[in-house]
Amino acid sequence: MTAPGQVASAGLDRRNKWAFGIGTVGRDMVYTLISMYFLYFLSDVAKVPREVFVTAGFLILGARLFDAFADIGMGALVDNTRSRWGQYKPWIAGGALASALFTVLMFTDLGLTNGAFIAAVALIYLLWSLSWTANDIPYWSMLPALTIDQKQRERYGSIAKIFATIGLFTVVVAVLPVTKALTPSVGEYQIVNGEVQANVASWTWFAAGVVVIMLLGQAVTLFGVKEPRIVANQERTNLKALAKAVFGNDQLLWTALAMVLFMTGYLTTTTFGTYYFKYVYGDENMYSPFGAVLVASQLLGYGIFPAVSRRYSRHTLFTAAIGLILVGYVIFFFSDALAGYLNAAALAMTGTEVGLAHIIVIGVAGLLMFIGDAFVTILMLVFLTDTIEYGHWKMNHRNGSVTFAVQPFINKVGAALSTQIVAVLIALAAVNPDRPQDVTAEGLLTIKLGMLVIPPVLIVISYLIYRAKYRIDADLYARIVADLKQRGELS
Repeated sequence: MTAPGQVASAGLDRRNKWAFGIGTVGRDMVYTLISMYFLYFLSDVAKVPREVFVTAGFLILGARLFDAFADIGMGALVDNTRSRWGQYKPWIAGGALASALFTVLMFTDLGLTNGAFIAAVALIYLLWSLSWTANDIPYWSMLPALTIDQKQRERYGSIAKIFATIGLFTVVVAVLPVTKALTPSVGEYQIVNGEVQANVASWTWFAAGVVVIMLLGQAVTLFGVKEPRIVANQERTNLKALAKAVFGNDQLLWTALAMVLFMTGYLTTTTFGTYYFKYVYGDENMYSPFGAVLVASQLLGYGIFPAVSRRYSRHTLFTAAIGLILVGYVIFFFSDALAGYLNAAALAMTGTEVGLAHIIVIGVAGLLMFIGDAFVTILMLVFLTDTIEYGHWKMNHRNGSVTFAVQPFINKVGAALSTQIVAVLIALAAVNPDRPQDVTAEGLLTIKLGMLVIPPVLIVISYLIYRAKYRIDADLYARIVADLKQRGELS
């Protein structure tokens, strides 16, 4: 018979798992809109001059890097927060409201040009980043506060990532067709190659819809999650403890470095996506079915991860995931030749070519790349989470939010570097959004190298760092938790 306490614990586990996960839907819709489409919005929707575009890119890079380092300080603020609503929820609520406002402003025509436009973009982007930090740090810091069980953390992470991917899917698939559909009703527009070109106002309305969904999802987390008591006594974090929590935790630092390189590579590919299909294949609408493959693959990866993680070690899964990603990149890079072979084989066997051969080959590449990415994303999340107990064990001081602040730091540095890679290479490719067919052979090669060569190189380096430096396996983690309980520092 199950004890009453176990029933209550199981019920709380289910409630927290779903209420926490649902909160990621709208958050990732907003983050996808900013990280994958803001550059495209500036270059191909707002159509800012090239020198303004490049300058804005550098200022965005600076804002992201500044905010990334501010994440650590935000972690200390959260660690030191004591309120009637808990440690995390006041920050989650305030950050969600502020970032919603600045998200809409980023996609709004403020009637500015040249220097004034650049200054406004930089300021609004910085304010968005800081308000996003105020929400993001406490949100993800809540995860290790809900359970210390490694497998439960994997399940929480899987559910959260499934909902996050639903949010990503919604934006990737909907943003281009929905903004084009909205355009005739919200302002003047152009027709290029027989298609309506989305205007700025349509993107403003789309951004407004996205932030409403984010606020509703965050309300589910705020009212639905109940924090159990895990840590017996948590000390406040001063500046000395802040520095020690970060620089004294070697496993945290190596994990962060590996994750920054991986995220830079991954985000470079996804940010290039719209440009790639518009200028290499001459049809930006191809990105929506590719995006559907991307999201379906990630959902599949997140869905099967808990089952395969019961049979294989994290090390084995991480290696297999990187292998899938690299094979996917190779197939994508040679997609033209492979599509040609597919058509030739079909002609020889049936007398007809394969319809949509390119989409089929690219779809297979995307399936491999993004199943692998789903596994790596969950594994890196739990690697980072486990460094909290490692740091607690090593330095006799628990800094959950400070340690977990490294996750958004990683995402922001990765996004900053990938954004700048894309901005510089798009400028070098000299694309013209009004005449996409005029891009030169050198420009096409620049885009292809940026999307399909630079990212896998960064991902391989990331994996080599993990193999050489990360050592928190299941045995070491079990010993850490047992020691902390014996010392009376975990309940």
